[in-house]
Amino acid sequence: MSGRTEGGAVERRLRRLALVTPALVILPTPAFAHASDRGHVLLLPTGYYVAGGAFAVAVSFLVLALLPPDALDRFWRRRLPLFTFGDAPRQIISLLSFAGFAILVAAGLFGSRDPLSNPLPLVIWTLLWVGLALLQGLLGDLWSWLNPWYGPWRLAIRLIGRRGDETLQSRLPAWLGCWPAVILFFAFAWFELIDPAPDDPTRLAWAAGLYWLLSFAGMLVFGYPDWSRRGEFLTIFFAMVGRFALLERKEDERSNKGRLSLCWPGAKLLDATPLPSSGIAFLLLALSSVSFDGLSRTFFWLGWFGVNPLEFPGRTAVIGIGSLGLDLTFVLLAAAFMAAIGLGQRLAGSPHSLGHAAGLLVWSIVPIALAYHFAHYLTVLLVDGQYAVAALSDPFALGWNLFGTAGMEIEAGVIAGAGSAWWLWNLQAGVIIAGHMLAVLVAHGLAWRLHPVPARTALSQLPLTVLMIAYTVFGLWLLATPTVG
Repeated sequence: MSGRTEGGAVERRLRRLALVTPALVILPTPAFAHASDRGHVLLLPTGYYVAGGAFAVAVSFLVLALLPPDALDRFWRRRLPLFTFGDAPRQIISLLSFAGFAILVAAGLFGSRDPLSNPLPLVIWTLLWVGLALLQGLLGDLWSWLNPWYGPWRLAIRLIGRRGDETLQSRLPAWLGCWPAVILFFAFAWFELIDPAPDDPTRLAWAAGLYWLLSFAGMLVFGYPDWSRRGEFLTIFFAMVGRFALLERKEDERSNKGRLSLCWPGAKLLDATPLPSSGIAFLLLALSSVSFDGLSRTFFWLGWFGVNPLEFPGRTAVIGIGSLGLDLTFVLLAAAFMAAIGLGQRLAGSPHSLGHAAGLLVWSIVPIALAYHFAHYLTVLLVDGQYAVAALSDPFALGWNLFGTAGMEIEAGVIAGAGSAWWLWNLQAGVIIAGHMLAVLVAHGLAWRLHPVPARTALSQLPLTVLMIAYTVFGLWLLATPTVG
């Protein structure tokens, strides 16, 4: 599963390397399909793709600089009203989600030891972290209904005789921002990308169970609204991603229900308020961690530290360089982003502080982060998603077939072969390019709020556009370069 489990997938890795090794010797200038299962080499003109992607992002900036700002504003603010609905079922759905989570943790502790047969790692790493994140980015705030804390929290405060706006103690201090969530998100990224066996069902069950208890305690002490906005990293991540979605829900004061509307992708980002430094760090960490996940398995990265990629020693041997790389990727991205914002502010002669400008413009990272999430984990979703459907029918490996899918045949061929590699590469590359183009569009709209003069808006965005072009090149290079596992 995405090369996470060190022992359980050794045999599969050896078979893949056996396929890759002869191809590396025989075929010149190879371009590999992205993600964890690169078992073949496909000759694609990747240099043209990289140049074309960079050119598309640059042209997007030039077109936006020439368009009248009021036309862009009218474009972004168009909405198509759909219908209204209330929050009454939210607590019940959350309680059902908590019950499902408890069953998954029990399956992790007492079910199969195989991470491709146990539903816990498949649900967390594939259906939740990949599938739900993409659905959230497409449809909006699903997580506020599906998260396993809201229902139990509402039940708990009723049992102890408190109202929903009361807490056991005081609220989190304002100066703390959402740094607790940043720290927990970094720990999650380290566990996923660096830990020797994050797919081990027992290990994952303990980690997931303890995290649920920690978050639940935080919600009881500081209140659900405060902790979910500042301490619970999944809620913060999904809320940020959900701002890109095609659906928008706003409270209707007359009916006391939420009114659902259709909007342009990314339109909700333009109404966002500037993030504090902790929020900036959180969004940049979301992008840097998935970027390092791709970089850490490249021949380039491993060769830089003297590791033979064709004789990969396993995660345990590279914990040190993995931890260094995760930190370094975040620091370099944060430094480049802040430098681009600072230079843009100077070029535009902005009266706004660097923190204020960065806190607003960092929202333009969301389309890029979502595009990387899709491109990087697409093959994981296509294959491990099938394993998850099968495993959910028999969560404890007792021979059950609850949903009639326990014996389903896994179609791994969806990502195998030259034909599959061609459409995967084009889809992944197209999404990365489109994500950066949308990021330029969002950044331009946000910059207009800072500099309501067309020339100053364009000048302020020039360094950030250069950074986005560079990141486009980097993302397409990650898709094309050889990787292990």
